[in-house]
Amino acid sequence: MKTAELPDVQSDLGHYINQIATDGPLVITQNGRVVAVVLAPVDDDDLERLLLARSPDLQTLLDQSRQSIAAGHGLTRETFWEAVSQQQNEED
Repeated sequence: MKTAELPDVQSDLGHYINQIATDGPLVITQNGRVVAVVLAPVDDDDLERLLLARSPDLQTLLDQSRQSIAAGHGLTRETFWEAVSQQQNEED
């Protein structure tokens, strides 16, 4: 992992992009504060996971689900896996 200041990255983005593939993520700072991280996804699945992990809509949905579970409105583990199994059977 490498760290670089934003003006340096702006002036030579291509160089930094090439380095990411071999050196790993690039942490970009501005005035000493981290403002971004640039990384190369391994494959399309990795890209999808990265994008979903940072999705505000997904985070809102997960927060609502956690609150629902904490309030006692969630499914038991057994009921959840029964529903998953049933859905898979319907898709087959």
